Amino acid sequence: MADKNASPPRNTSRDTSRERREFVSLMTSRVRDVFLRKPFYVDGSMDLVSLCRALSERGLSEALVRDGGRIGIFTTTDLRDALLSETPPARLPVREVATFEPCSVRPDAELFEALILMLRHRIHRVLVREGTDEAGIVGVLGQLDLMAFVANHSHLIALEAEQATSLDELKAAARQIDSLVGVLDADGVRVEVIAALVGELNRQVFRRLWEMLAPEDLRAHSCLVVMGSEGRGEQIIKTDQDNALLLADGFTCDGLDDITARFTAALIDFGYPPCPGGIMLSRPLWCQNVSAFKDTLRQWIHGGDRDGPMNLAIFLDAAPVAGDAALLKAARDHVDFLMMNDAGYFARFAQAVERFGEGGGWWTRLPGLTGRAGAEIDIKKLGIFPLVHGVRALALEYRIDALGTADRLQALVDTGHMEASFARDLTDALRFLISLKLANNLRQIADGRPPGNAIRLTDLGTLERQALKEALAIVRGFKQWLSRHYRFDAL
Repeated sequence: MADKNASPPRNTSRDTSRERREFVSLMTSRVRDVFLRKPFYVDGSMDLVSLCRALSERGLSEALVRDGGRIGIFTTTDLRDALLSETPPARLPVREVATFEPCSVRPDAELFEALILMLRHRIHRVLVREGTDEAGIVGVLGQLDLMAFVANHSHLIALEAEQATSLDELKAAARQIDSLVGVLDADGVRVEVIAALVGELNRQVFRRLWEMLAPEDLRAHSCLVVMGSEGRGEQIIKTDQDNALLLADGFTCDGLDDITARFTAALIDFGYPPCPGGIMLSRPLWCQNVSAFKDTLRQWIHGGDRDGPMNLAIFLDAAPVAGDAALLKAARDHVDFLMMNDAGYFARFAQAVERFGEGGGWWTRLPGLTGRAGAEIDIKKLGIFPLVHGVRALALEYRIDALGTADRLQALVDTGHMEASFARDLTDALRFLISLKLANNLRQIADGRPPGNAIRLTDLGTLERQALKEALAIVRGFKQWLSRHYRFDAL
């Protein structure tokens, strides 16, 4: 007998087509294309009871708050927190609980920018404005309105992760990210857009997992960070996990080793492979209080630790995911203190771009490749790493806070340390190399192989080979530029 409660069979082809249209809509539409709620303004002195009455009469869940020369926003989330105040709601002015300087986007911004902003700040509304004053406010974009426009109310991965109540539910959300990557890539979405969206979704998963496993006092007295390509927002396919946990000085937590081990194990189960180098918070080196970690940083920079420069490079890309971000900032500021304009260290650090040889000038044989040298290349060693690390070294030297390579390049231009045309070429080369790696990873996964950095050149078309040759020529020119800048010949 058939189960009356069983779900109807899914039409996989129809579902895939619908999902593709939804995500393409997300990537190609503008904020102005979505329904925007007209702003409803109240004075900052209005009490919460009167405000809630006014919202109920209008069927609204948010209001913009005027308070002198500033504009804030009040939502039902603020009401929840306000009810915990000792002041009765009838005597509590809305200015005391509203959020001022709310996140905003331009009407001509791409819709994915608004989604990423919501994911990053864990909010459900953003202001849409054309200027900085009140007259420039066009309306309010809500997450439900965005979802209705994009997906006809179908659940987005981020909401599934946020609302997950078990590890199995969170795993189901995490597992959808790879399929999303394939859909976006097949529809020609720009690789930097895919990377930004995937990065935010990954952090949503990490954050929710940490909330599930870590007690509240641990979360309040620590900072969960991601590093490496994940921290830079340049990892798309799950290749490994680089994470750490910084603890407040003097704080202890019973069972911490078990908590961090469960976190690492859960991520592995979710499809995030373990880091071959052990750069995970379940390892003691990457789970320390701030003072101890500062001592570790000193050893990496001034000691004889052979892995010190590599570990430092990974840490320089650290981004906070959950907890007290001030702990990460204290550790990162200590790096600049230890450097004290040490030109010699900057040069030695940057020289890692020459770690991998040129292979006898193999690129000169593209696209007519023959023999073993033309069988495959390591796209990370020959292209991505020298570019990323060289820019990272410059960011360290000039104390640039940006994490993404493209953002660091723009900061170098803005501060007068690099020509705009050169930075543009490097950015274009990096995006091409990452897109080539992504396409190769998707082929590897389709063939049942683990995703990696080795690219079979015979898999590339003539135009791809030519573009690869030009991208690697730009990287080679950058390495020569770095050699002159840091005087590698004098080391």
